[in-house]
Amino acid sequence: MYSLLSIPYHTRRRAFFLTGDAMLLALALITAALLRFEWELSAQVIAHLRIALPLSLAAKLPLLVIRRLQGVSWSRFSLGDMLTLARCLGAGWLIFAGLVMALRLTPVLGGFSRSVLLLDLVLSLAAVGGFRLSRRIYLHIRNHGRNHGRAAIIVGAGAAGDQLVRALRDSPEPPFCPYAFIDDDPREHGDLIHGLPVVGGRAAIGEAVRTYHAEAVLIAMPSASPEVVRDVVARARDAGVREIRIVPGIDRVLRGGVTLADLREVQLEDLLGRQVVRTETGAIRGMLGGRTVLVTGAAGSIGSEICRQMVGFGVRRLVMVDVDETGLFNLELRVAREARNSVRLEPAVADVRDPSRMRQVFEATRPDVVFHAAAYKHVPLMESHPAEAVKTNVWGTWVPAGLAREFGVGRFILISTDKAVHPVSAMGASKRLAERVVATLNRDGPTRFMSVRFGNVLGSRGSVVPTWQEQIAGGGPVTVTDPEMHRYFMLVSEAVLLVLQAAAAGPGGEVYVLDMGKPIRLLDLAHEVIRLSGLEPEVDIAVVFTGIRPGEKLTEELLASDDGIAPTPHEKIFAARPEPFASVDELRLHVEAIRALAENGRPEALREALRCLVPQYTPPQA
Repeated sequence: MYSLLSIPYHTRRRAFFLTGDAMLLALALITAALLRFEWELSAQVIAHLRIALPLSLAAKLPLLVIRRLQGVSWSRFSLGDMLTLARCLGAGWLIFAGLVMALRLTPVLGGFSRSVLLLDLVLSLAAVGGFRLSRRIYLHIRNHGRNHGRAAIIVGAGAAGDQLVRALRDSPEPPFCPYAFIDDDPREHGDLIHGLPVVGGRAAIGEAVRTYHAEAVLIAMPSASPEVVRDVVARARDAGVREIRIVPGIDRVLRGGVTLADLREVQLEDLLGRQVVRTETGAIRGMLGGRTVLVTGAAGSIGSEICRQMVGFGVRRLVMVDVDETGLFNLELRVAREARNSVRLEPAVADVRDPSRMRQVFEATRPDVVFHAAAYKHVPLMESHPAEAVKTNVWGTWVPAGLAREFGVGRFILISTDKAVHPVSAMGASKRLAERVVATLNRDGPTRFMSVRFGNVLGSRGSVVPTWQEQIAGGGPVTVTDPEMHRYFMLVSEAVLLVLQAAAAGPGGEVYVLDMGKPIRLLDLAHEVIRLSGLEPEVDIAVVFTGIRPGEKLTEELLASDDGIAPTPHEKIFAARPEPFASVDELRLHVEAIRALAENGRPEALREALRCLVPQYTPPQA
């Protein structure tokens, strides 16, 4: 037997609201006539209503359907939704009134009361608007006076804070009970929002926590800078609060969609991210849209994020090159889920150091753009194996870069590192030499060659943060090389954003560098990772110092004094121009010679060759 439950929920909800709207609009017009004629309707008025009622519904209901107001959440009907409803009903009423006024000139509705029309407008807005707000009113009355959940202070009295309070109060069993707002805008201080006082700026967090015995601080500032978030977290912790949560990104807030499910714990990315570089998405789409893109090192942290972001820029064909077959297999599955058949995916198991195999890949795919992310990056490990650093980072750049030049690829982008600036390690020197390879190949030919240089990528494979998290999971201790070691950190999404922007804008030959702010002390970062795990450094988890490892520096640099630094149209991006070799032929001789040393020579001879080709390199003393 057919059941209403077999009808999809959304269809049933729309039918419910459509029926309710129709009944209320009809009731509003009838009530308007009853009020006008003091609850006594003559036969003529009843005859007029029989004609006016379908006209009213025909003029108003389609506009509500077009604006999809039957699909708006009943329990989260907002002020913005109410304004949309008012505009739709107002426009529908104008159509209805126009039809009635036209028919007043005929016997059909001759003498129809204009007062009834005006009353109908007011009553329609009140009836339909009240219907939409009824569930929120019910939830507010039901939960009024309840103090479910732990006492909380909300930092941020804007749209996100407003939506968060609504979500907490509309929930039958909220995890938190808000008592006050904190906001840095002095104009808000002393105001009441949903009956909650705005007690002051960030400096008042400690006092507010003590006054209201707060057990949690909820950060409702999705557009705040990481510096502000770090300050709020530090003040909350100083006040003894262990539970600190944050709302989602600004896009959810603008759609009025903040829910309790979105309220999550503060993560390291919230504290270390930077303001996003202004991105010319049109230029990136113009570079990538409808084209074939080849990514080497595709299964790595940077390479996989590049592949993932390609999906959003209209790439026609994505060639993913890596020697790691398992990583490549998993990457294809992940990107395929996001691409939804919009991009032709071609994984290619290949070693960038193998000229014949890479030639097969280039011949088969004919890429328009190449992102070269394949590299060895671990400084201490490569210090013990400098030959491998040279074979992968130098020869492994020369092979695909030379093929890109030969096959007329439009752009070739090398992913470089801050370790290439005044290098003291074999890894850093090999990447600096790779930058010179790319700069030299840019001298002639159709291909634009460029490099993008940035610091450590937060959470990448083998990076320090996942290592610490494993150590914390094992009960510690957490190891830090030196208490004064500083590093630049960036999110993988930020790194790829820089790569794409540079690729779209660069004329060729440059090394692009992101202004990454101030470097972060590793000891402070280690403490933060421990706290984010719900533990206290030196109380629950010990921190031990292991000493600087071979090839490491206390502080990294992003630009060298001899780089020829120049600004770009993007305020957060700078351009450097590494010195190229005199010619491509000279470059070929140097690359082949250092490759031969890597294959057959001693590490000391290889380091000396690197020092000759990279004058900035200062290898460790024997």
